[in-house]
Amino acid sequence: MTSNKKLGTPEIDSMLEILENRFKQTPERFMNLDWSDITSKLKQNPDKLWSLNEMEKTGGEPNLLEYNKDLDQYIFCDFSKESPSGRRSLCYDRNALEARKKFKPADNAKDVAHSMGVDLMNEMEYKKLQSIDEFDTKTSSWLDTPDRIRKLGGAIFGDRRYGQVFIYHNGADSYYAARGFRGIVKL
Repeated sequence: MTSNKKLGTPEIDSMLEILENRFKQTPERFMNLDWSDITSKLKQNPDKLWSLNEMEKTGGEPNLLEYNKDLDQYIFCDFSKESPSGRRSLCYDRNALEARKKFKPADNAKDVAHSMGVDLMNEMEYKKLQSIDEFDTKTSSWLDTPDRIRKLGGAIFGDRRYGQVFIYHNGADSYYAARGFRGIVKL
């Protein structure tokens, strides 16, 4: 990972092409949006484009989740069918990582997300994603956890089993090979 969080021209062109192709694969989702407007906004926010590239590099397959017309805001997230493969086996946050005495994971979801310039999806965003298609049928994804739950030592995650989306809890210090996190980028 670079420290300047900027992409070179070939990487910019490649990432824009990937995002455009994904956008055009589901024209029914955004019939009133023009890709050129999105491209323009991405080029004006190179740090966000860098973050989307980080999502891509770690297996997230970022795509446009929604457009907030009131805020003129594009919201991208990980659309990989399963929790991104390059972001698994992480406990929830730094406090959870430091609290583990044995068998610590390599890192934690909150810090990795921060280093990528993304936020963890919240419960509402996760349910929106799950309304589009079926995700996390074999994996699960940490979700941004309300403070009241985190203060008690827990954290929430989501998955889909038995044709239903579940939001559940675990100790924040737990980690599993099949649990990662899904990122959100807003611009």
